[in-house]
Amino acid sequence: MDHDMNRIDGRTPDAMREVGFQLDIAPLAHGSVLVNFGETRVICSAMLETGVPPWMKAQGVQGGWLTAEYNMLPYSTLQRKPRDISRGKLDGRSSEIQRLIGRSLRAIIDLQGLGTRTLWIDCDVLRADGGTRTASITGAVVAAEMAFRRFIVAKKMTKSPMRQLAAAVSAGVWKEGCCLDLNYHEDKNASVDFNYAMTEDLRLIEVQGTGEEATFTEEEMAEMLRLGKKGIGELIVAQREALDRFDPTANLEILTRIG
Repeated sequence: MDHDMNRIDGRTPDAMREVGFQLDIAPLAHGSVLVNFGETRVICSAMLETGVPPWMKAQGVQGGWLTAEYNMLPYSTLQRKPRDISRGKLDGRSSEIQRLIGRSLRAIIDLQGLGTRTLWIDCDVLRADGGTRTASITGAVVAAEMAFRRFIVAKKMTKSPMRQLAAAVSAGVWKEGCCLDLNYHEDKNASVDFNYAMTEDLRLIEVQGTGEEATFTEEEMAEMLRLGKKGIGELIVAQREALDRFDPTANLEILTRIG
């Protein structure tokens, strides 16, 4: 690994950007967090609704369901990004990302434990500076666990359906060296870009990786995975610290409206 790599924000190749979680950013959601990976900021919310999709009833599938929506707000980028509704359809990138978020959370949540409910995850990007999908997954896990803890306090659940925490992070080849948690400048100029979603015990949920008009070696792939595991470990610690600050009894209005 090239330790002389001159990253635009002064980080070493194996350093994460500053990560933070502001809890209950959306007071009417069952769980919500404003997560930041450096300058990237995403509001992640979780809400449980009674009922499941019709296909589950038709196929006799027991338990609940989880679905995610991802949206980049018009002012999240330097050039205004039109809302998907103005074009009449969801763009391909947003569709891909929200499916990734849904798959990542379904890998760690016991859907039977939801009962006949649907857990809605909404991720709205306030500012995009690289890593919006990884920040969305990481924040959505915290928001979901917040919602579960509120339902336990309201005596609508006996235990959290969250089997374990999970997080996501990027790694890539930039300036001929491997580095962790790419910001927009690095991501735009990277020759290789990987995204990792992993559980807290570092089992892989999903890997997305490609050479951007370039190739990469097996050694570089191994180094990016090593960096990804390091980043996931740090993110899990940050998630736990955020959840340790969370008081599920704080929002009485939410508790009285939980069904």
